[in-house]
Amino acid sequence: MTTKKNLFIAFEGIDGSGKSTQVNLLAERLKQEGHKVYTTREPTDGPIGSIIRDIMKGKMEADHRIIAGLFVADRLDHLLNETNGILLKLKEGYTVITDRYYFSSYAYHGAHMSMDWVIDANAMSAEILRPDLNIYIDIDPDISMNRLNNGRSATELYETTETQQVVREKYLEAIEKLKLEENIFLTDGNRPLEAVAADIWKEVSTISVGTI
Repeated sequence: MTTKKNLFIAFEGIDGSGKSTQVNLLAERLKQEGHKVYTTREPTDGPIGSIIRDIMKGKMEADHRIIAGLFVADRLDHLLNETNGILLKLKEGYTVITDRYYFSSYAYHGAHMSMDWVIDANAMSAEILRPDLNIYIDIDPDISMNRLNNGRSATELYETTETQQVVREKYLEAIEKLKLEENIFLTDGNRPLEAVAADIWKEVSTISVGTI
């Protein structure tokens, strides 16, 4: 017989790539298909994640190496938290969709230091739990910045066209480096969101049903 398989899916992309919208669209589609779905994000809303958000908003200052370390700690809490951690939610039968996971660190922090160091620093998270699917939404940095600036009065630490261009290049570098270890799906985020959502669903549907 067949049964719904609960999954762990990570969405990745530069800022303004449409991740949050696609997370919500996929969550609703999976619910329609009978999944229990839990959506989450990084940085988290926990204590370490709150520090990271303050740094991103310019309320605190920190060296990029410190920021990278904080993300490592926040990610482990994201996985292991006994109240709402990813492992707990998976054990409870939820399909978990996260807006950012360790590929975000590889790209954003790899733009400021050795990517290999960042990958090594996140090795424990990768050992604990790799996504069933990493979805990378590729988008032109100029389009992403236009989206971010639309209706915004302020931007965050990494939100410049130059930074987003470098981060996109680092994402592609990380994907190439880890393509044999990770299940990665790339989709063109420059298209209408409905077209992107359709591509994502086609890919997710191939792994959303397991056999017992």
